[in-house]
Amino acid sequence: MFSLTVRRHFMIAHSLPREAFGPAQGLHGATFVAEVSFRRPDLNDDAIVLDIGAAGGILEEILEDLNYKNLDEHPAFKGKLSTTEALAKHIADAMATRIQDTEDGPALAGIDVVLRENPDAWAGYSLELPAK
Repeated sequence: MFSLTVRRHFMIAHSLPREAFGPAQGLHGATFVAEVSFRRPDLNDDAIVLDIGAAGGILEEILEDLNYKNLDEHPAFKGKLSTTEALAKHIADAMATRIQDTEDGPALAGIDVVLRENPDAWAGYSLELPAK
């Protein structure tokens, strides 16, 4: 399985209003490094997984909707907890929707999103894509 990873950083504010989150129950900020990997069993005719510039550009567009936003007020998280794991799924789903419109999108087997909050803690989500 081949893979390509692009990464960007973004900043959000949110609260996690449940006892399990201790001091993170209140409004606080977080800076994430988003790493998005694309997997496919075979390279395309250009011997790549997909265009690295296009992949990075799509990730930037997705993160633009989140960057410097209070996720407590973001429509995608209305009535939901915006945990790191939930945020990783949101990004993976958005990327899958967008990347399927590219030439190499249908050949992808999966998309993996890792959100790094700091060097010692991160969470992720893996999305398997249907074969076409």
